[in-house]
Amino acid sequence: MNMESAVVLFSGGQDSTTCLFWAKKQFRKVYALSFLYGQKHAHEVQQAKKIAEEAGVEFHVMDVSFIGQLGRNSLTDLTLEMDKEQPAGSVPNTFVPGRNLFFLSIAAVFAREKEVYHLVTGVSQTDYSGYPDCRDSFIKSLNVTLNLAMDEQFVLHTPLMWLDKAQTWALADELGVFDLVRNDTLTCYNGIIGDGCGDCPACKLRKQGLETYVYLRLDNLRLDD
Repeated sequence: MNMESAVVLFSGGQDSTTCLFWAKKQFRKVYALSFLYGQKHAHEVQQAKKIAEEAGVEFHVMDVSFIGQLGRNSLTDLTLEMDKEQPAGSVPNTFVPGRNLFFLSIAAVFAREKEVYHLVTGVSQTDYSGYPDCRDSFIKSLNVTLNLAMDEQFVLHTPLMWLDKAQTWALADELGVFDLVRNDTLTCYNGIIGDGCGDCPACKLRKQGLETYVYLRLDNLRLDD
């Protein structure tokens, strides 16, 4: 068992890029694994590859486009208008059912073949947008299931689980990649790099967190003067 390596589920967005550099601090070798699942903003994978290469991380991509064909959601269905807010009593239609379940399961098989048993994912219950597969209870449950399914001892790491977006920006800054995350990551559901379209739910959440973090950082600088 290689206890010094990890596989990072890597989309090239703010959260997974922060996790990538977190993993580089924690593990000797890091693999970045991206997925093509029929997403409209599929060139996020190209951006992910670019970031991984610049970070000196071995990059891999899996075609799992069947995920986008299993149910209707606005990230894979061009005919479906994206929810701008979370509907009362239900998840937003940007939720891709089974996505994290499939991603983590496939990543575990991929990692096992490389004798790697640490998986890193950027899910967060604090800013989880109503997605049930970003909750801590799901991750813990799946961790047990993967270990039982393959008779292994995987460890699922979730560095952002209890961080809000402002704290995630703070972590990127602490890791020395604030500017890279700000300018080179693709979080936007409409596929616009950096600050994005400013209108989709992912952009709004990212912007709100950034503004909060910048305000707090400036406030701390004033207190230090």
